[in-house]
Amino acid sequence: MHRDADGAGKYRRRSDERGEGVISAAIAVLVMAFLGVAMWIAFSATFQNAAAHVNTQVNCIGQTTTGC
Repeated sequence: MHRDADGAGKYRRRSDERGEGVISAAIAVLVMAFLGVAMWIAFSATFQNAAAHVNTQVNCIGQTTTGC
């Protein structure tokens, strides 16, 4: 708390800094959430592509055709 400019002994709050930590934490949580969603989308697409390739290769096992 700071004294007023007149020095009369009155105290006032520095309300301009209240809540900055909460806002910063909320922004950090949102950034991490968006990164998590982006990573999940990338993982899901990669996994689906790999699963399709594995299925193709498994279906080709034992076949004598040249299409595999």
